[in-house]
Formats: sequence, structure tokens, C-alpha cells
Amino acid sequence: MTKSDNEPDTNSIIRIAAKGDGVTGDGRHFPLTAPGDWIDADGAVHFGVHHNTPPCAHFPACGGCQLQHLDDASYTDFVIGRVTGALAGQGVSPGLVLPPHISPPMTRRRASLRAARAGKRITVGFAEEGSHKLIDLQMCAVLDPRLFALLAPLRELLSLILPDKRAAHVRMSLIDQGVDLLLEGVQVEGLAADEGLGDFARAHGLARLTIDTGDGPQTRWEPEAATISFGGVPVGFPPFSFLQATPDGEAALVGAVRASLPDSGPMADLFCGLGTFALALGEARPVYAAEAARDVVLNLKLAAGRAQRRVAADHRDLFRRPLTPNELNRFAAVLLDPPRAGAREQVLQLAASTVPLIAYISCNPASFARDAAHLVAAGYRLESVKPVGQFRWSTHVELVGIFRR
Repeated sequence: MTKSDNEPDTNSIIRIAAKGDGVTGDGRHFPLTAPGDWIDADGAVHFGVHHNTPPCAHFPACGGCQLQHLDDASYTDFVIGRVTGALAGQGVSPGLVLPPHISPPMTRRRASLRAARAGKRITVGFAEEGSHKLIDLQMCAVLDPRLFALLAPLRELLSLILPDKRAAHVRMSLIDQGVDLLLEGVQVEGLAADEGLGDFARAHGLARLTIDTGDGPQTRWEPEAATISFGGVPVGFPPFSFLQATPDGEAALVGAVRASLPDSGPMADLFCGLGTFALALGEARPVYAAEAARDVVLNLKLAAGRAQRRVAADHRDLFRRPLTPNELNRFAAVLLDPPRAGAREQVLQLAASTVPLIAYISCNPASFARDAAHLVAAGYRLESVKPVGQFRWSTHVELVGIFRR
């Protein structure tokens, strides 16, 4: 069935809202619709040219994806719109919206899944959207195949270490040495369970196997020190530490920042984590790197020292003790990559500074737009934004914003 010539435009889906619903010209919301779909008088949805056949059999029940029904063009428009719409809501206009980067399918290198046991049945997967019910993943269109390949054998391992009617967390990361696996909420009792852990790690060539039975992480297998490399520098990797979701997404974020930096001068990397940006961008300049997590900043400090990088890693809570304007004014550029809530305390200090360039990496367009409004009001110009869709087919969007005095 196709839309008739006299069908009112108000019944057509014209855009996708922030939470993934399609929105008609008259403002009504319809889930699982795409731009160009239209709604008839009885409320039935008729698909248009931008409605895609979802690639995963678990969609839409699985909460890992919300937008597999969009074609590539519509999903790209959604990623851009999430950024520009949030900025418009704060009255901020970027000088330039750079072409977005969208990660390909099956490239997600980090995942947090849940596992549950009911009798002999072991379920491993993502929860349903808005529910605690688990989808037992038999396929996945976003996970790197090396992560997904572990799910079937994991069900067998969990039969030895997951008590009946109990749940566990399965946290996986792809690092330099392979898959880093952290299992939380399991119980290892008896010789069979203990040997099962070692056999599993060896059989599947894990980089590391860590368990947490409730008393903190315990490493059970680590043939060589687990690391993740940034800018060619390997950094010690605490179990399930933060990583950008995809390698290509990380490269897009780093590239957008690199293109804006001055040729020389010291740089500050705030909320630096393990050094994603400090190490990738600090080959030929001194870098001050601040992070609140003690183990993370210690690993960065050790890695930078071994590589003879000029990185001053500082254990500092930037929410409670942000850098002051006097401290900030020493730098030719400041970049920050805060949590989803944004960096209001630090942004207010930046707004009062004379730093010539600020590169703001954000995983939340709404909090970024709020912080951007403070900087613009203080005299900064939002030169450009680059939207990044690392979490393909989800409503989660990231970006890089470049501000200049």
C-alpha cells in the first residue's frame, strides 16, 4: 500500500525523536517508524522508502539497539539531528557541522551483558528495552565477532559457577592481547569449577579472566600483562576499564581533535582516563592529564614514563576541584571528555579562562549543549561539531566540539 496523493502531510513521519520514536508532522509519536512512513486514519503504519529490514532476529525486543528499522541515510540524519537539535535548544549555532562518522556493524569491542540461570537453562544477553527480562543472544549485529563467539561456550562455563536463580554480569573488552573477560556475581566452589575456569581461558585464548564473587575482582588467568595501546603506547588495562566503543569511532574522535590543535604548545587532557587522547595526541608536546580514578591515572603515568612521553598524570577529581583559570591559562589547548552528566564545574572555570582552544568530546548531546551555552556566553565560538555514531542503531550519540576564543 502506498500513500495517496491526498493523504495529509501531517500523517507522515518526518523525523526521529531523541528516544527513537518517529514523529509525524503534527507532533504524534509512533515507535519503530522511519522517515517517510505514514499513518492512516485507523492508526496503521505504512512503511516508506527509508524503512529498513532489521538485520538482527532479536530486534526490537533486545535493548541493545533501538533503530535497526532505519536505513543508513535516516540513521545518519538521526545522529546529526541529535547534536544540532540539542544545540538549537540551547540557542547555540555551530560554525560548521562536519560529516558524521558512523561505525560499521559488528565492530563493538566492549560489552556489558547479563547472565541468569533457571535450572539447567543459562541465558546470556542484553535486557529487553525497559525490562529486566533477558534476551538470550543467538546472534548480534553490533558486537565484534570475537566477543560474540564466547557466548555459547560461556553458557557451559556458567553452568559450573552460576547458582540456580541467580544473575551475573558478563563484561568483555577487546584489548591488545585479545578478549578481557570479567565475570561478576559468580561462585567458584569445588575442583570442577576451579578447573573449568582455567580450561575455559586456555581453550579460548583469553587475554585475561577475572572473577568477582562479591569480594572484589580476582584475576584467575593472565598469561601476559593486559594492556590497551593509544598512539602506539601500551597502557595497563584494569578489568573492564573505559574504552571508546569501537576502534574506528576512537580514531574519528582523535582525528577531529588532532585537526584542530595548534602545531605546538602544552595541552591539558581533562577526564583523561587511560590516555586515549593524551597519548595519541601528545607525541611532540607536553601534556597535563587529570583523572579521578586512582588506578587508571597510575597506569597512565607508568605507561607514559616507559615510553618517555612528556605526560604529567594527576589524580584529581575535576568535579570537586576543577582547574582554575590561572591553571588553565598555561595551556595552548584544553580537551575534555567528561561523563554523560557533562562538566559544568570545569566548564565554568574554562569560561573564565583565556585558553585559545577547547576540544570537548561528549557522549551526551544534551549536557554538551548546556555546557556549550556557558562557553559561548563567555566569548567562545563553537567553530565546529563532528557527530559520531559509535553505538550503531542505538540512540546513543557522541561528538567532538571545537571552541575558539
